[in-house]
Amino acid sequence: MLLSVVIPLLNEAGNLVELHSRLAAVLDRIGAQRQILFVDDGSTDGSLEVIRRIAARDSTVGAIRLSRNFGHEIAMTAGLDAATGDATVIMDADLQDPPELIEEMAARWREGIEVVYAVRRRRDGESPFKKWTSWLFYRLLDKLSNIRIPLDAGDFRLIDRKVREAVGRCREHDRFVRGLVAWAGFKTAPVIYDRPPRAAGETKYGALMLLLLSVDAVLGFSIRPLRVASAAGFLVMLLSLASALVCLCVGAPGYALLTAGLFFLGGVQMLMLGILGEYIGRIYRQSQERPLYFVAETLVGGSSLNTAR
Repeated sequence: MLLSVVIPLLNEAGNLVELHSRLAAVLDRIGAQRQILFVDDGSTDGSLEVIRRIAARDSTVGAIRLSRNFGHEIAMTAGLDAATGDATVIMDADLQDPPELIEEMAARWREGIEVVYAVRRRRDGESPFKKWTSWLFYRLLDKLSNIRIPLDAGDFRLIDRKVREAVGRCREHDRFVRGLVAWAGFKTAPVIYDRPPRAAGETKYGALMLLLLSVDAVLGFSIRPLRVASAAGFLVMLLSLASALVCLCVGAPGYALLTAGLFFLGGVQMLMLGILGEYIGRIYRQSQERPLYFVAETLVGGSSLNTAR
């Protein structure tokens, strides 16, 4: 059995040596052949040089350097495209995804589970605001999306080869990989863990990034925002009719109510246009048929292959 590990990263130089050490120990205990793929998504802190030193000592380590920062979801996709294992683990490089959990994931996979995802029971080392926004993100996504995406589960998971190949066939630009895995519909099971604090560096996912990710997730897997916009328009129409009837019945001056109503109606119209614009923008980007990413350099077994594709 060959187990691939895909690790997208941006400026994680301080975590990579310890990550590789712990990861190698776990994979040795599992007893599988291994392929460790780091995907450098435009790091500027020397992360690639650290990976070069690691790969010089461990021939099972490879790296993909993207030509620029394409974003976490695209970097993850580049790693999945390059993975060749019978099963593939997706994890972050910040050591908040403990490598030791892979042992339990692999055991569940051997039992026939095709997607084993890690669910966070606790999130140590994070501010109350970050915990609250993350909690809200998963609940809103669950309510608005047409597919069942597990609550409190990030990208840390093990997927079977057939799942990786199925996700690889989906080439939309505005990607949400864990949503694509859920949409593919294979047999799933959770493993529960307590998420440790970040070992070094800073998180790349603040409140704004979570908001943008939630927009991509909802619009990529649901047309409910369009239906919400239609319902809001219908509600505004009813409120306007009711207000007009009240003004007629009581003889009240309607200019104040009219002014407030115009501002309210204008806000609803702008919201609707924004929702429509998001969907149209996604159609436009997809119609351009540009590649998802370009690879500037590939590192295999400590040797650099200068490529661009």
